[in-house]
Order: sequence, then C-alpha cells, then structure tokens
Amino acid sequence: MVYRRRRLTQMQAATESVAVAPTAPVARPAKPRARMMRQYDLVERVRSYNPNTNEDLLNRAYVYAMKAHGSQTRASGDPYFSHPLEVAAILTDLKLDDATIVAALLHDTIEDTEATRAEIDQIFGPEIGALVEGLTKLKRLELVSREAKQAENLRKLLLAIADDVRVLLVKLADRLHNMRTLEFVPPESRRRIAEETLDIYAPLAGRMGMQEMREELEDLSFRTLDPEAYSVVMQRLDALAERNRNLIGEIEAQLSNNLRHRGLGARVYGRRKKPFSIWTKMERKSVGFEQLSDIFGFRVVVNDIEACYRALGIVHTTWPVVPGRFKDYISTPKQNDYRSIHTTVIGPGNQRAELQIRTEAMDQIAERGIAAHVFYKEGAGSPTEFLKRESNAFAWLRHTVGILSESANPEEFLEHTKLELFHDQVFCFTPKGKLIALPRHANVIDFAYAVHTDVGNSAVGCKINGKFSPLSSELQNGDEVEVLTSEAQSAPPSAWETLAVTGKARAAIRRATRTAVRDQYVGLGRRIVERLFERAKIEYADDKLKGALPRLARTSIEDVMAAVGRGEIKASHVARAMYPDYKEERVARYGIKKGLAAKLKEKVASEPPRTPVAIPIRGINSDLPVKFAPNGGAVPGDRIVGIVTPGEGITIYPIQAPALKDFEEEPERWLDVRWDIEDTAPQRFPARIRVENVNEPGALAQIATVIAEHDGNIDNISMQRRSPDFTETTIDLEVYDLKHLSAILAQLRAKAVVARVERVNG
Repeated sequence: MVYRRRRLTQMQAATESVAVAPTAPVARPAKPRARMMRQYDLVERVRSYNPNTNEDLLNRAYVYAMKAHGSQTRASGDPYFSHPLEVAAILTDLKLDDATIVAALLHDTIEDTEATRAEIDQIFGPEIGALVEGLTKLKRLELVSREAKQAENLRKLLLAIADDVRVLLVKLADRLHNMRTLEFVPPESRRRIAEETLDIYAPLAGRMGMQEMREELEDLSFRTLDPEAYSVVMQRLDALAERNRNLIGEIEAQLSNNLRHRGLGARVYGRRKKPFSIWTKMERKSVGFEQLSDIFGFRVVVNDIEACYRALGIVHTTWPVVPGRFKDYISTPKQNDYRSIHTTVIGPGNQRAELQIRTEAMDQIAERGIAAHVFYKEGAGSPTEFLKRESNAFAWLRHTVGILSESANPEEFLEHTKLELFHDQVFCFTPKGKLIALPRHANVIDFAYAVHTDVGNSAVGCKINGKFSPLSSELQNGDEVEVLTSEAQSAPPSAWETLAVTGKARAAIRRATRTAVRDQYVGLGRRIVERLFERAKIEYADDKLKGALPRLARTSIEDVMAAVGRGEIKASHVARAMYPDYKEERVARYGIKKGLAAKLKEKVASEPPRTPVAIPIRGINSDLPVKFAPNGGAVPGDRIVGIVTPGEGITIYPIQAPALKDFEEEPERWLDVRWDIEDTAPQRFPARIRVENVNEPGALAQIATVIAEHDGNIDNISMQRRSPDFTETTIDLEVYDLKHLSAILAQLRAKAVVARVERVNG
C-alpha cells in the first residue's frame, strides 16, 4: 500500500512567490500547485473497493466542507480545503467506509469554521456528527501548561477512540498529512509537532498494528528533529542498497525457487528498514551502521497457517539458522494483532537474512492493523462492536483508556499514556497458566497489578519459577510468577511507584497512597474534633455534623475530618458550624488540650527508618500522619507535644524543644500526645547529639565505636573546626529510647578524646 504524497516542490510555490526586495521588487514565477481532488475522483477512489458506496453522501460532504472552509488557507498558501481532501485520500488508501471518509472531509469544520455539531447531525446524521466531534480539540481550555492542554486533548481523543475506533484512523491520517507538509510551519512549532508525533501518534499507530503509517510518521519526525542524522542514515542506506542490489534479488529468487520446488507457492519480497528504526537500534545497542546485520528483511507470504510452518521447515533445512533469533508470533500474537514467524538464517554470500513468514491476511494486518478489518461489509455491525470481537489491539486500547482515565491530573495522564504506548512486551504466566503480557523491563510489582489491583496492593513477596525473588525482579519471557500476599498490608509502600514500569501499576500505587494519606488525615481530624468537643463539654454526633456540611463547604464528614487533619479547617470552626453559639476558649501555652488520647505507636518495619521524616506511625484505631522534629527528633521517654502543620500532619517535639516558642501564639495547633510503644517490637527513633572532641587522629573512630558497641545507628555526621585543638561534631542518631540515648552519652563522656557531649533539642 502506498500513501498519496504531495511533492515538496509543488508545495513550496506559494512561499517562494512572495519574496520581495526593499528597493526593486523581484517577481518569481509561481510553481504549479498540485491539483485538488475533485468530487468524482473521491467517489471513484471509494467505489474501487466499495461498489455500494453512497455517492450522494460523499458529494454532499465534499461541497459542505469546501463551502465551510471558504477562503481559508494553510501555511503553505494552499486552500485549507486541500487538507481534509488529502486526509480523505489517505483513508481511501486504507479502504475505509463512507462515514469515515465523510468525517475526514468534515473533521476541522466544528473547530475552524462556523459549523456546529447540531448542524452536522442534521445534515449527515449523528454517527458522523459523533466522529467529527471526537476529532475536535478542546476549545477555550484554561490550563496551566501546554503539557496539560495537550494531555486533556489526548484524553478526549482516546475516550472518543474507545467509543469509535474510526476517530483514531482519521486522526492518524490528519497527523500524517500535517507531517508531510511540516516544512511550511514555523521552526519552533515544527519541532513541537514532530516531538508530539514521535511521542504519541507514531506509537499509537504501532499499537493499533498500523506499521506502515507508524514508520512514515517516525521518519518524518526524525527528519525534522535530527536532519543531520537522518541524512547520514539515508546516504548509508542508499549506498548499501546499490552495493547489494544483486544480492537482494538473488536471495528473493533462491527463496522462491526452494519453496516452489518443495510444492509451496509463496510471494517473496525484500524490504529494507526505515531510517528511524535503524538509528534507534544503533543508539540502543551502541553499535555502528556496519555492525547491523538485519537492515534488509524478507517476507514470505503464503496461503494458510500450515504453509507458514512448512515454509519455516524448508528455510531451516536449506540455510543455517542464527541461534536466538526465532520468534513465533502466530502461536502467541502481539497485543496489536501482529502475527508472523520470525527467523534469521545465513543466506547466500554468507549474508544474514531476516525472514518474516505469514499469510496474506496476516500481511494485511501487519501493514494496516485495525484498518485491515473491513468495516463497510454488510453484517459486520458497528466498527466498535466488530473490533471488540476481532481485535486484541482495540481491546488493549479500551483497557488502557480505562486505566488512564483514573489519572489524577493531565500531566499524570500524559505520562502514563507514553508509558503504555512505548514498551515492547514480555509474556509471563500465573501458576494457573494465565498469560500476562507486560512491557519489557517490567517487574513483579507490574505483574501483580496486571493480575488485579488488590493483588498488587497486598503483595509482600513472590516466587519466580518456584524460587523466592524480590518484588523488584525484572521478568523474562516465559517466567511463571506467584505473588505472595498478606491481608495485613492494605496499601503498598509509596516507593513502589518509582519501581513500577506500567502506567496501571503506577496509577494504582499513587491512588492507594493518596487513599492511605487521606485516611490518616481523617483519623487525625476526628481525634482533634472529638477532643475539642469533650473539652468544651458539648455533644458531638456525625448526624449533627451532616446538617452543618453546607456551612463548612464540604460534601461529606470524611472531607471535613480530612480538612481538619490537614489544618485547612480549625476544629473550632466545626464546632461553630454545629453550634452557632459556641465560643472558643483560649488556653495557656502548656495547658494545651490535656489528655488527648493520640497514642503513638511505631509501625513495625523490616529495617529501621533511615530518616526522621514521614515515618508511618499508627494510633489505636487508625494511622496518623506523623513526623519528628527536624532538628533533634524525639525518643520514647521524652515528654512530647504535637504541633499540627497544615498539609503535613503532626510534628512531634520534646517538651523542652526551643522551637516550640515559635508556636506560642497558635494554641489551636498544639496537641498533647503520649507514647504507646510495644516492648516486643523495639524500634529506633531519631535524636541528635553534639560532641566537642580533641582534634587528633582516631578521635572520630573512637566516638563511632562507642555508638556502635551500644547498638546505636549513625544516620548523619557533620563536623566543624572550632579551634586548632577541638572539633565540634554533630551526630544524628537512631536509638530505642531515652535510656538507650543516655547510656551512649555516658560512655562518650568517659572517653579521653571527648571534652563535652550534649543532646540537641530542636
């Protein structure tokens, strides 16, 4: 299949004819424009593959679009109407149905003319109206960044595609023609459009199996983004093709003859890889052009699947096989419906020849993807319903849209879209034999979320091929993976997001993390509110708070409690919303909210926390968002107080911390808290000490030895020379409790190299 391409020399005429000199105008003769496709040309192109085409519909759409665009012109100077005509021409090469061709003619009318969806529905019907609207960008969208706007447009497009795949086909054809005429666009826009094409539209075409369109989009983008590299690769390719011209014909002839002599008819043809594909392979493998062995490939097209395997046997018994280069995508098709047998042999002249063996139907799908499915035949039903039954690629798209639609913001959506589009695949199995397709470089975390979100959230370990392995283990083709789960883990560690590869896993981890953090704030907010009501000796009830929700501008009790926990709403505001006569009583600095039962319990971890921030701490009934004072921490045995920081939760300070003076005028932020530590599960807590030691060799080693011998953990050290003879060393420690810290301080004071040691309180 060959797409219709307008010659660049013809497209340059308009821009060259307007060049003028300041003093003596010079008129350059305009080069002839390419003739626009006429109505009868369009009808004949469609009739060539669909004799039952609706000529009246095509003619009406042609005239309507031409009148709607009127005198509009493109950057090249051509009439704007030439663009939808070229898009329609590309789609006739793909042999698409009348509605798709009409949508191509009308695809810019709602966005760029006075036409409306209602008018198009009335003239052409709601089916075509829905297609055109799905292709219309979001207008008047007030978003922070260009990336956000791009993501929102992409989100709308993908949702429209999930409803009707023909939206994608028109959009890809639209992008292809825009890329073919990209030289008329200003340089800064040209680069942005090429990057967007390479990031989104080319991979999307590939995911839909439309390999020929993907390759042209990639090469046009490559030529724009790196013209020097494109030129070099093309020169090398042309030189290689000229040098091996006879060899390619010889391999084709030998393949055809060998198959024919064995009674197998086949169509054999050679094909060279595209410049972008070659360039990316050179970069990925860090090799030079001369080291590539599969620049030329050969396709063997036979009548049926049985003939594919017969052809494979003939090829393998005729020429030596290159080990590790055999792949059977007939028995295990790719997710984009691609099916072929791949093998590489040492052919004539000791040249490697990469072969792809497939049937005619497989060849059509390999080149045209979902467009190879005949939409216009009677009995096929709607394209969407038809592809639900027939196409794995479309099933992947609908599944992906479902995942991506849960993204929290536009940039996150765009990130996940690119992740889902770009990766090649590995195929793994559950212990029950279910096949799970994942991107290359995916790990067990991705596998767990591919099985089910609940499996991913509760995963604590795994077995790969029967052997215990880390959850971060990268998976290989054919691995059997058993995910070990625990009901005790309701949410995954937030750090998993950086380990996950798939958009689904990242989105689920992010969502679970947000839910867990919200639950923490809800629990904290409820404790603060209930304690205030208890101190004020007024009754609190959820039912009464429900009636006050409008006054707090919240829709649920959980929203109110989370806002209180985050410090966005004061507990006194909740009381005043429920009891308008309530008056807040200010309390003295250390009379703060006595007796609040905010018991703190360290979460048991496999390793001690490495930093004093964002340590997950659980109360009796729910998790609380807690961290320790940044300049000194706090340890069990200290009298402690909590300070509520908006958006951050509670910060725990020792009662003697000088930093508490900063909060004297904000008594509503103070919380009394107390330790609730399990003796059976000792954990470490952060503390800071300052040591003034003699400046002599081995002094720091002696200090570190004392700490290590007493089972303390050094988290950070900073040193400052106070005088020629003494150094001040500040050490962040992790200890079990105040008794443990005091023992370390006592042993340090006994060392001759230590002049003074004291604890630092933030």
